[in-house]
Amino acid sequence: MGKGKKGGSGPSVRRALRLPVGERPDLAAIDPAGTPVGPSGKAAGVAATAALGERLGALQERLYAASTGGDRRRVLLVLQGMDTSGKGGTVKHVIGQFNPSGCRIKAFKAPTPQELAHPFLWRVMKALPGPGEIGIFDRSHYEDVLIARVRTLVPRGQLRRRYGQIRRFEEALAEDGVSIVKVFLHIGYEEQRRRLLERLDNPDKHWKFNPGDIDERLLWPAYQEAYELALERCSSEEAPWYLVPADRKWYRNWAISSLLLEHLEELDPRYPAGDFDVAECRERLLAT
Repeated sequence: MGKGKKGGSGPSVRRALRLPVGERPDLAAIDPAGTPVGPSGKAAGVAATAALGERLGALQERLYAASTGGDRRRVLLVLQGMDTSGKGGTVKHVIGQFNPSGCRIKAFKAPTPQELAHPFLWRVMKALPGPGEIGIFDRSHYEDVLIARVRTLVPRGQLRRRYGQIRRFEEALAEDGVSIVKVFLHIGYEEQRRRLLERLDNPDKHWKFNPGDIDERLLWPAYQEAYELALERCSSEEAPWYLVPADRKWYRNWAISSLLLEHLEELDPRYPAGDFDVAECRERLLAT
């Protein structure tokens, strides 16, 4: 990852967190507790994230308003990461800053029999955000090249074809006005154990624990390899990957908030002009 200026939410956030297109990252060499750009302490990070909320909300409103005037642009946030990496936490703490009526959140679980009867991207296309919306995928089409690879759910030849299908799918989305923000939440092996133990030790969190998570943890090296391949083979200029260190929850929240802010600022949506006579309507209203 590149190095950028500290502080603020300028272009340095995207530069610092964006993975090089077409290169395979060495996840073991990237610190999951790092703070490559932005606030370096929790108190400053929490305050900085809170300060972004008003700007994010205003830009979301403008994006939604622009769609009523025919603007087809929208944003899709794709969240991928190992268990406990913070996908749900991101939805709660980052997406919670937006107006929920303008968001479309989809948590992808194991495919249903109906979904399995269709091409793997079928269920994804049904969940895409509409014009003016911000879509959030908690897991996504990448499960079909991650767990499918680790668990050998499909032949390797079919798996290789899926990488190309994903790239073409995302390029088509970008051409249709979708700003794709793909985030890999990079959590450390020891931190994952700590978070799983927290769930076991707190009865109020038992609902979040799945014994199968331990089985998946035993496959950590295979999943790291699967992620490295997906990050390499499914990146493009239109839809690059951003790696967010996820051991520090406050940093995760700040980084993703900043990434979304930069993409929305780049879109710079505008309120559509009214198609009515303002003066006449004002006069009529005052007469009532």
